[in-house]
Amino acid sequence: MSSVLSTEELKKLASVDSPTIANIIELFGVQSRIAGYTNGSIRAIYPDLPPTVGYAVTATFRSAFAAPGAGNVYDTLTMIIEGGKKVGGPAFLVVEDLDDPPAAATFGEVMVTSMLASGYIGLVTSGGARDYEQVKELKLPCFASAMIVAHGYCHLESVGQPVNVGGLSIHPGDLLHGDANGIVRVPTRLAPHVPHLIEPFMATEEIMMSYLREGNVTSKDATKAQTQMREAQEKLAKQAAALIVDDG
Repeated sequence: MSSVLSTEELKKLASVDSPTIANIIELFGVQSRIAGYTNGSIRAIYPDLPPTVGYAVTATFRSAFAAPGAGNVYDTLTMIIEGGKKVGGPAFLVVEDLDDPPAAATFGEVMVTSMLASGYIGLVTSGGARDYEQVKELKLPCFASAMIVAHGYCHLESVGQPVNVGGLSIHPGDLLHGDANGIVRVPTRLAPHVPHLIEPFMATEEIMMSYLREGNVTSKDATKAQTQMREAQEKLAKQAAALIVDDG
């Protein structure tokens, strides 16, 4: 696939945190406010790394048993490498661990090194991570459900199908934004508009934040500032809704 967004638009998305992206998506009113992001089972392994944005390359994984005729994860690295190169933009590897609970680590130093050489900017799995210190040095944002010391009978079962990671259904090519707060999916229809609403949305929040920073806060004036912020966000939400109506 070719990237829907320009390099500059992707950089704009990566300049802010995931909660801000989630808040902007809410403006459009196209999905439930409790949809479109990973749940608390997924955490950033390296939360100090900056936000990352890329297009999903999906796979499923098992490690609890040796599958007849299946190799190990190292044998299937070429599938991951090829997947990253086909995206046409920054690639975000998404791996659903089909074992419940995860039996061994989905990734470690070898996989992450291969990913960095293949256009990947992030990795999220419902399974485990290992090689903590070695992968930390590689500075690739990684998200997982646990740290697990061994790789077990690790192997990919499939590549390129819809998966579910942390309660979030993800299809190949979905645009994902991740940071220390978690992962949020940017709906395809909204993706061209979200980067351009970042500054206007942050300006609405600044109404309340600037008042609070002044000190001498009173309930009366706080309510006034809150009302002004809410009205500004409601106006922005109408503008957002109009954008997707114009798209048809």
